[in-house]
This record gives sequence, C-alpha cells and structure tokens, in this order.
Amino acid sequence: MTDSKQDYIKYRIDKSSEIYEDALLLANNQRWNSCVNRLYYCSYYLASALLYQSDIKAETHNGVKTQLFLNFVKANLLDKELGKLYAHLFDWRQESDYADFIDFDEETVLPLLDEVKILNSKLLELIKQAPNS
Repeated sequence: MTDSKQDYIKYRIDKSSEIYEDALLLANNQRWNSCVNRLYYCSYYLASALLYQSDIKAETHNGVKTQLFLNFVKANLLDKELGKLYAHLFDWRQESDYADFIDFDEETVLPLLDEVKILNSKLLELIKQAPNS
C-alpha cells in the first residue's frame, strides 16, 4: 500500500469519527435534519474508504452506495440490514437536503445513533480485513 493510499484511508476514518461526534452534538441540540446529514456522511466516508482500499471505483454518492451493495452486501460481507440502513441514510440525506417540508424527529433519529455506530464498526472491520493493494 502506498503512503498516499494509506493516508487517504486514514483521513476518511478520522473524518468519519469527527463527523459522528458532530452528529451527537446535533442530536443533543435537537437538530434532527442536520443530525441525519452527519450520520449519513460519517458512514459515507467509511464506505468510500472501504471501496478505495479494495480498489473499487465510485465517483458519486450513488456510486458508493451501488458498489457497496454489489461488492459487500451481495457477497454477504456486510449484513443486508446494515446495507438497508446505509441506503436509508442516503435517501434521508437527499430528502433533508433537497426536498421541502422534510422534518425528522427525535423518535426517528435517536435510534439511528446506535445503528450507525454498528454500521460504522462493521465498515471499519471490513477496511482492516481488505487486502492492502
């Protein structure tokens, strides 16, 4: 693995952790839409790092989602429920950013904090298991 590849992956992992902490701050301040946005991005950074580690190209957010499903969910390396969670986060982030009259609430968002933590732990595990090309 080249230093630049290793640096990129480390950056994405660190960024994911920072963004998860931001999501916690937003949840504590009842900023539910922004919290959903941050929850998506903390998982997105790990998913994109996993794909990069595995030499799988994805140039868009939708591409990351598609490649994650094709290469990890379909291969049973990532649980289908965690794959569905990632897809929901993707959709909810899109809705909260671009649709009108979308308001997430505490009941919907608070459980996501733990669910995303589980998803991110699995993505980190897969990054560590991926071959160092």
